[in-house]
Amino acid sequence: MRPLWTGAIGFGLVNIPVKLFSATESSNLDLDMLDKKDHSHIKFQRINEKTGKEVKWENIVKGMMIGGKYVVLDDKDFEKASAVKTKLIEITDFVKQDEIDSIYYEMPYYLAPEKSGARPYALLRDALAKTGKAGIASFVMRNKEHLAILRVSGDAIVLNRIRFQEEIRDTTGLELPKTSAKPAELKMAITLIDQLSGKFDIGKYKDTYAAELMKVIKAKARGKKLAEPLMKVVHSKTTDLMEQLKASISTKRKKAS
Repeated sequence: MRPLWTGAIGFGLVNIPVKLFSATESSNLDLDMLDKKDHSHIKFQRINEKTGKEVKWENIVKGMMIGGKYVVLDDKDFEKASAVKTKLIEITDFVKQDEIDSIYYEMPYYLAPEKSGARPYALLRDALAKTGKAGIASFVMRNKEHLAILRVSGDAIVLNRIRFQEEIRDTTGLELPKTSAKPAELKMAITLIDQLSGKFDIGKYKDTYAAELMKVIKAKARGKKLAEPLMKVVHSKTTDLMEQLKASISTKRKKAS
């Protein structure tokens, strides 16, 4: 794998040279955008608004309008904002993982040590595993500061980008129920939850839509006419919540696939 970022983890006075790798890959099919009329490929171009001509990537810079003029920035300017954070993932705090609300989680990455960082990497990994703690850190990647947690997954240290508090909207404006559940209904709902409960196994959940879409694409490539699928919507025979819960508990559940 090709690293997305290289630098170091700062752990007190311990410095761990590391590389950052993407921990995910898309399961989406790679579909091209085409002109509906003749199926020609759609190209995206970077056009100069004054000349109307295409601009090559190497000739594009970033800037901000200040006082009616653009202040243009180069790579050194971005580093000047915080030379440390562009090269260092500085752990400032340690917390219990379950204290972090899942709403803050954004993107996972793998951290792997450079050769010289193998021993301190193993030390941090084993210490995190032993304590059940996660490290809170910040760093700069692609000209943006990110908040992150460092936690253990198997033999690896995983960096999870997390959102800043100001990036999360509050619930003001949402029409949320003010009423509480009836005791008997709550008891029945908990019974249903218990019935469907088990140990989490990510392996049993599959992205079946991409595979089914691929079947459709191959069928169309062969010129096969596809029948319109009929979706069966099962409606409850009663609007009584208690009766719906009872019916749910008595129904055999299909396992996730």
